[in-house]
Amino acid sequence: MALNPFSEEQIIARLQFENPWWATGSLDGYYQSFNPRLYFNLFYPLVKSTTVHRAAVLMGPRRVGKTVMLYHTIQQLISEGVSPQKILYASIETPIYNNIPLDELFTMAKKATGDMSSNGWYIFFDEIQYLKDWEVHLKTLVDVYHNTKFIASGSAAAALKLKSNESGAGRFTDFMLPPLTFHEFIHLKNLGVLIKPDTINWKGNISLFSSTTNITELNKHFINYVNFGGYPEVIFNQEIQSNPSRFMRADIIDKVLLRDLPGLYGIQDVQELNSLFTTIAWNSGQECSIDELSKSSGVKKTTLRQYLAYLEAAFLVHIVKRVDQKAGRFQRENFFKIFLTNPSLRSALFAPLSAESDGMGAIVETAIFSQWMQRTSFIPYYARWKNGEVDLVNISRKTNRPDWAVEIKWSNRYFEAPNELKSLASFCEENKLKQALVTSIDKSGIKEYNNIQIQYLPAAVYAYNVGKNTLESQK
Repeated sequence: MALNPFSEEQIIARLQFENPWWATGSLDGYYQSFNPRLYFNLFYPLVKSTTVHRAAVLMGPRRVGKTVMLYHTIQQLISEGVSPQKILYASIETPIYNNIPLDELFTMAKKATGDMSSNGWYIFFDEIQYLKDWEVHLKTLVDVYHNTKFIASGSAAAALKLKSNESGAGRFTDFMLPPLTFHEFIHLKNLGVLIKPDTINWKGNISLFSSTTNITELNKHFINYVNFGGYPEVIFNQEIQSNPSRFMRADIIDKVLLRDLPGLYGIQDVQELNSLFTTIAWNSGQECSIDELSKSSGVKKTTLRQYLAYLEAAFLVHIVKRVDQKAGRFQRENFFKIFLTNPSLRSALFAPLSAESDGMGAIVETAIFSQWMQRTSFIPYYARWKNGEVDLVNISRKTNRPDWAVEIKWSNRYFEAPNELKSLASFCEENKLKQALVTSIDKSGIKEYNNIQIQYLPAAVYAYNVGKNTLESQK
């Protein structure tokens, strides 16, 4: 049996179908209804860069908009004068391309367009992980075709990153596209009227905060973001939001747990993996230990450690380590917190939350941690000791000491009673911090307690600012 049963004519016909701009000179399609993600402005220069001859590898979890970003990139190239006949897009997961070397696809594209020159092309390979040894193929293309730009994307972020580092050293530039931040959510929904930029001066972890013109309205959108906001397609589709498990669970979670991870790592017991992930999702942000998690999920400790590494590599969860009251790290990391990287994964597994739901506080904490997790250079910690806890702590790389602390609350209670923030005050006193931040539902302001200046900010406003500043820090 032939490795690929399709004829060259059939494959060329498929390429022509996937590249309508060869005939029309422009793009048409549903993707045009989406504004480009704000991360597009960081990714596009990697595509246009010619100073370093490398392929750009766009990575990220499923359904965060990688393919749409590729289409936006193609449209931008055409608008800047690149010939449409010099742009190739091929989705490698399409069965007709099975086992076809990337070099052969390039050759067929040249035949299809009638331009046999290899110079000046922009080649996009989507879902490249479906080609065995893709990194070898791509590295060879980069080495051979010096006047052609290659761009690849894939959802199996863990495997892509591993193979990119192993085989693409000096040949690939990786770019991770995260789930939507709340800042991007506001941008894509054209809700900028709710934001009052650069109005709160603060010398803590963000130097200048934006505030809001209408906290009640912003909170409505924040709750919508928490439930559905990690995926661009979902935030515009009421049908998906009315039944999130049908789309989000089947198309995102199940494909990762039942297909991607077992295929990449040879996992045999997918039911066990699914049970563990469900347990984590329900308890996102809760402190746990390997012993406790093993008992609650029914997974053996040795297997559990492997599964956690796989889930973190697949960008489904993020493990946050613990420090003590003096911000000292533990030699034996017996306790830790596990957060979903995207809060809307919870509503996909269980049910959407309302502002009054019991689990809202935990999922707001998950949402805020997810904004910080987009910073590749940032390592979040939480502090916990015998008589207290602080939700979010930053340890300065220069001094190895904490330089800010945040209490994440979905409540106005602590605005009215700052004396109840005893753990936060104790931590600040122990570490000589003069300022701290506490989130609320809709209260803003500064109060002093135990000689500590406490900045109160609505959780939605804080989440917006973290996402905004994270994006700007990467420019």
